[in-house]
Amino acid sequence: CLNKPQMYYLYLICLSLLLITPVYFNYQFKVNRLKGIYRIGPHNKDIISIIFGSLLGEGQGEKRFLGVGTRFNFYQKASHVNYLMFLHKFFSELGYCNSKLPVITTRLGSKGKIKKVAKFSTWTYSSFNWIYDLWYNKKIKHVPEYIDQYLTPLALAIWIMDDGVKVGKSLKFCTNSFSYNDCLLLIKALNNNFNIKASIQSTGNKDQYLIYIWKESMTDLIKIVSPYIIPEMKYKLN
Repeated sequence: CLNKPQMYYLYLICLSLLLITPVYFNYQFKVNRLKGIYRIGPHNKDIISIIFGSLLGEGQGEKRFLGVGTRFNFYQKASHVNYLMFLHKFFSELGYCNSKLPVITTRLGSKGKIKKVAKFSTWTYSSFNWIYDLWYNKKIKHVPEYIDQYLTPLALAIWIMDDGVKVGKSLKFCTNSFSYNDCLLLIKALNNNFNIKASIQSTGNKDQYLIYIWKESMTDLIKIVSPYIIPEMKYKLN
């Protein structure tokens, strides 16, 4: 049997639960609808690495709502949907995007060709603006001058899965949208960060280039990125 002080203490606990619970649910309701300007991070290293790795490939940044926030858009062709689902799972489990799974849709490609793609976007964050400002000048994507500071093993693995192409016993990156100077920054970062040797080659089109990883650097490259490569993308590493 409880004495009076114990009963009073129990009463206070029950009263507190009754008062706090509605406030808690209301708080959750509001957090899900925060404006981008109030989403300020901070963001962990893996989030930054995946964003930077994706921006080296197909990923795109988008500054929205009069510049108060930035979101990132990810898309892949239908044959690489497992990779996109991997990215979506990572971001959604950390609360960076809608948990609804991406669906495969069609879009009109070059020369009227129909393409099947899947895509998703992060929520808008004001604390993503610095990344957008590093990568974009007048809405055109460029490689940041200090890319070596952000090219981690995870970022490199994402870049490979996003935009790497197997070439015999080696690998190339389809850096067509980047300038020659951008490509120079990238091969310098590969060498400085990982001792990976690479060269720039012309695609045959004016001002379009690709980065070719030297065959003798493939063993080192595989050791560095293998822990992060999903099974469906391991074919790119032979």
